[in-house]
Amino acid sequence: MPPPSPDPTESAALAAIFESTVDAVITIDAEGWIERFNPAAERTFGYARDEVVGQRIDMLMPEPYHSEHEGYIRAYHETGRRRIIGIGREVVGRRKSGETFPMDLAVNDVRLPDGRQIFVGLVRDISERRELERVVLRTAEDERRRIGQDLHDGLGQMLTGTGLRARRLAKRLRAEDSAEAPLADELVTLLDEADGYARAIARGLVPVDVEAGGLADALERLADHAGRLLGLDCRVERTGSDPTLPATTATHLYRIAQEAVSNAARHGRARHVVVALAGGDRQTRLRVEDDGVGIEAAQAGGTPDAPVRPHDDRGMGVRIMHYRARVAGGELDVRPGPDGGTVVTCTIRHDGPLPSDPSRTA
Repeated sequence: MPPPSPDPTESAALAAIFESTVDAVITIDAEGWIERFNPAAERTFGYARDEVVGQRIDMLMPEPYHSEHEGYIRAYHETGRRRIIGIGREVVGRRKSGETFPMDLAVNDVRLPDGRQIFVGLVRDISERRELERVVLRTAEDERRRIGQDLHDGLGQMLTGTGLRARRLAKRLRAEDSAEAPLADELVTLLDEADGYARAIARGLVPVDVEAGGLADALERLADHAGRLLGLDCRVERTGSDPTLPATTATHLYRIAQEAVSNAARHGRARHVVVALAGGDRQTRLRVEDDGVGIEAAQAGGTPDAPVRPHDDRGMGVRIMHYRARVAGGELDVRPGPDGGTVVTCTIRHDGPLPSDPSRTA
């Protein structure tokens, strides 16, 4: 029996929805050629419809996605394995001007009545949301830095000065063979401990001192801390040049490493952790690899090497790591290791300007 004829009223309604929706809607054929491009897509990407219809969809993607997209489509047709289709994720788009921008992308495959397959993509520009997130997180980091500096320069110095006075008092009481000398010695010990605690808290609030060793030295302290407090055999490996990053970006990378190391100990039951920092002209890469129980295949999307998505129900820690990576202008990948355990990788590309650091211009 032939398929029923399309209802003209329904077709007109669908066309009106396509033209008026506030989100960009793009359809492509099975090979990746653009067929439809609604007005919201024109506003989002800066192209007129006539400029893109009949062109390949990868014209709207920056590198490396531009070069890789054809391979993704071919792999999907050959294996049926979905990378974005039916899942949705945050990706990077490219406008006609060459500007890149973050966007939410949801793609579904549709089988038309004539049997032809097309893909429908819904795109939402999230540039303003990402900028607001950067401002909020930057403000929070600035406040942490201010509190840390106040603890170090204010309370820390006061405790140090009080400790010196207490030492002189204890020395005098011992010289006088006073019965209060032991109490004075105890007071000195308590003041030393309080000073140490205050400085440790200040260091935790401002973990990366860009002027004094930067991220690499902060990671060495993190590894030492993990060994003493978490019982991990944690070591840091450095390759390439030491990355020169804005303080906020370096702090985000440190916090990602801190969370990954903590997860390895608390949830992964790992015994060994390697924190690798690789710096180069084009990118900085942080990798944290452990030998723990790893991520179950079901949690990682059903396949052993599938990455963890930022919106998966994986706990707040992984979500915050994804969030920090995005705000820092990078990408986070969390997946099972080749020999077990978990590998967390954050890559910051230097192709464009890194997020500005207001602390250097304030």
